[in-house]
Amino acid sequence: MAEPFFDRILIKLSGEALQGSGDYGIDPDTLEHVAKEIVEIHSIGVEVAIVIGGGNIFRGIAGSTAGMDRATADYMGMLATIINTLALQDAIESLGVPTRAQTALEIKEVAEPYIRRRAMRHLEKDRVVIFGAGTGNPYFTTDTAAALRAMEIHAEVILKGTKVDGVYDVDPESFDEAEMYERLTYIDVLSKNLEVMDSTAISLCMDNDLPIIVFNLQKRSNMKGVVEGDEIGTLIASPDGFSRDEMS
Repeated sequence: MAEPFFDRILIKLSGEALQGSGDYGIDPDTLEHVAKEIVEIHSIGVEVAIVIGGGNIFRGIAGSTAGMDRATADYMGMLATIINTLALQDAIESLGVPTRAQTALEIKEVAEPYIRRRAMRHLEKDRVVIFGAGTGNPYFTTDTAAALRAMEIHAEVILKGTKVDGVYDVDPESFDEAEMYERLTYIDVLSKNLEVMDSTAISLCMDNDLPIIVFNLQKRSNMKGVVEGDEIGTLIASPDGFSRDEMS
């Protein structure tokens, strides 16, 4: 068995990653698949933290465009991420792996409040930690929460699971001629306006030299391949920073 290249990672999951082929909600089969992928990398000794979105239930920006107050809509979106957090926590624990859920909004009956040092102790004790409610602030996305939490817990990389194989120059689901990038710099992502993560999240990663790997979550054992150093997906890093050569 290959040794994992990373010791501690943060996985960024969109809410849509849990809805499968449906238009809304949580698909049980998809939830089970995601949980199994996470348990697989945990089993080879990787410390795993997760930030999850809520777009499969409610998206704050959509509510605001429909006339709702933006801050109110964003708080509703944060509550949607907590629903996904609890669902994922249950799915992972049903596979025998201990977890802890922490939320940026205090909801102590179902999850711990986010405390950085406690989260790091949970990781050291071999527990999967799931962060819900984003940053706890309106106007900030769960992408920004992922970058922030990754830096706070000293994760070595952000793994962003998507429905496609990596980052493309155009939407691969709409254009057959779409070409996938094997490597990008943070500036490339910002200047090309590539929809990887929002600009605040990319800027945070750039300022702290935190690499991002975008990969297809739907392919079996893809996540395990990424943490073992396989050339899967798109690597986003500084020009003279982290490279695939280090992983080989």
